[in-house]
Amino acid sequence: MTTEELIGEIVLADENETRKFARRLSPFLGEGDVLALDGDLGAGKTAFSRALINAFPATEGAEQTEEVPSPTFTLVQIYDRAEKQVWHFDLYRLEDPEEAYELGIEEAFSEGISLIEWPDRLGFLMPRGHLKVKLSYGEGETARVLKLVGGPKWRERLSPLFS
Repeated sequence: MTTEELIGEIVLADENETRKFARRLSPFLGEGDVLALDGDLGAGKTAFSRALINAFPATEGAEQTEEVPSPTFTLVQIYDRAEKQVWHFDLYRLEDPEEAYELGIEEAFSEGISLIEWPDRLGFLMPRGHLKVKLSYGEGETARVLKLVGGPKWRERLSPLFS
């Protein structure tokens, strides 16, 4: 059994700092990684996802900055970046974890980087070894607190972010 622990915590003054942190995190992510984006409505999960997706180089001939809408109604959006495929899930409207199979979640987990908003909706389907990205309101209107929680593998991999 893998034990999860706090890997790091950072206070983000505004959305610009959220984008900067997402750019710093992106080089540490690869195929098969799953990020569980946890936080209240409006805490910045989609803003973080947008910044992370755009931190990866665009495919040849594509715009570097891609419009990344919240996948609230489509439940999933797939972004082909130059070297990576990023799956952005918003599972808020999911009623049963097994509905995620219809969204291609197995393919996402094996072939891409998965960003999952409302990960609690996945229940037993949430893979072990995921990284939890917890966003909460900070002091001040635009401030957020970001916590990364994961197992020892994540602690080792992400230690340069917090040193």
